[in-house]
Amino acid sequence: MIREKNISAWESDAVLDAIATAVVLLDTDLQVLGLNAAAQELLSVSVRSSIGRPMESLFRLPEDLSEQLEVSLQERSRWVMRAIQLHTRNGEALVVDLSVIPYSAGGMLLQLNGLDRPLRAAREDALISQSASSRLLLRGLAHEVKNPLGGLRGAAQLLEAELPDPMLREYTQVIITEADRLHRLIDRMSGPQSAPLMKPLNIHRVTEHVRQLLEADRPDRVEITVSYDPSLPQLRGDFEWLVQAFLNLGLNAVQAVSDGGKLRLATRALNNFSIGQKRHRLVIEVQVCDDGPGIDQEMLEQMFLPMVTGRSEGTGLGLPIAQSLIGHHGGLIECVSQPGETVFSVYLPLEPEDE
Repeated sequence: MIREKNISAWESDAVLDAIATAVVLLDTDLQVLGLNAAAQELLSVSVRSSIGRPMESLFRLPEDLSEQLEVSLQERSRWVMRAIQLHTRNGEALVVDLSVIPYSAGGMLLQLNGLDRPLRAAREDALISQSASSRLLLRGLAHEVKNPLGGLRGAAQLLEAELPDPMLREYTQVIITEADRLHRLIDRMSGPQSAPLMKPLNIHRVTEHVRQLLEADRPDRVEITVSYDPSLPQLRGDFEWLVQAFLNLGLNAVQAVSDGGKLRLATRALNNFSIGQKRHRLVIEVQVCDDGPGIDQEMLEQMFLPMVTGRSEGTGLGLPIAQSLIGHHGGLIECVSQPGETVFSVYLPLEPEDE
């Protein structure tokens, strides 16, 4: 919402908030006078934390464009630059069309049309839909497989009771043991069978518990560091479910790095952040980062599908289960990767009652 600072031309906040394009108003010192709702969402900031601060507190332009902005302010000239990259104060890289328009009071108006947000929203919608479809498919599969497994196990037990030679019971024990293993695998594939036990909790209680588990079981010479925002408010969540989700991500990262590799857990708050098509006033982001070899693009597009894995010993269940557990909290897991850096970002929204 635009907040006035002796600028009569900006009398209607509602009109500006209805504009889909992000609008930022700067004074003659390039300090923020106001920004509309679209700008808050695009830049993941709030009005309260932005008014009166330098433009660089919202985003950083390439150096040549910053100089051009200063010239535009002095010469009262307007210009448009297509498909430029800027970095928000959260470190997010955005590609936007930037329009610079001086106004009569002496400052300038910036219009930022995000080019990658629609793609990001579509990708998030696809992940959410993919996770929901996978859960339905796996639960249907579980029902179809568990019944014959139960019959197979029962028949093996009856056969074992009738066998005269104790040595032959080794074979029935193999059948029973494998039936039990498959039953457990199906349970894992189909995800949690009950609703989450939602209670107020600090996300760092979860991440620190996960860090301790990883520290106890990590390979030699894998360094684990943390970078936490201590000001984060509590959220409502299921402690056990969240621990399992982050542990799956952490184990995946530890297995990806070699001796001497590094793993980092980081937290921060995101303001006016959208998950799929739903906008949230405040979202907690937890990052699980590693400096391993990276994940190729084909695997990135399929990694949250069940039974898809890049390791011969993997089951392909850890990431889909983590996505499902986070999805039950209204959140989402995304991943970006390149050689030397893979970042899993977990977004957990804070609903009004959580704040």
